[in-house]
Amino acid sequence: MVRAKRPVRAPVVLTQAEVSRLLEHLHGVKWLMGSLLYGAGLRQIKCLALRVKDVDFAYRQITVREGKGGKDRVTMLPEQVVQPLQAHLGRVQTLHRRDLAAGHGEVSLPNALARKYPRAGREWAWQFVFPSKNLSADPESGVIRRHHVFPDTLGRAVKEAARAGVG
Repeated sequence: MVRAKRPVRAPVVLTQAEVSRLLEHLHGVKWLMGSLLYGAGLRQIKCLALRVKDVDFAYRQITVREGKGGKDRVTMLPEQVVQPLQAHLGRVQTLHRRDLAAGHGEVSLPNALARKYPRAGREWAWQFVFPSKNLSADPESGVIRRHHVFPDTLGRAVKEAARAGVG
């Protein structure tokens, strides 16, 4: 028996002009996330799960942890997002300080790092670049912490921008 071959599907790629029109319809943090998706080649969930320690302003690069194939990779940090991203991180750091003062401010850590470094989840370097507006209880431990932005938030914003500017 011969197995049926799966059809080869070409990826849908936007032109530079289409990306520009799309980004024109995004504002604030959503523009920043959209710019990283298209400028740095990040997948949506990797953009949302980005940690402060993974952004290197000196070398203008972003480290993507456990990407496709479970491998880490380094990608460029687009020059046009450097200044807005630094300003955004300043606001996020203020939020983190407020959370720490209120007895929260801890994020979940990957794998067994929380056991190995019990206080690392409270450190600035491990915080999400795009934190959620709300605190929530961790379903496994019950600890109240701030997670990253919900994926539907970015997905909806990009879809609405596409309807308004591209499609």
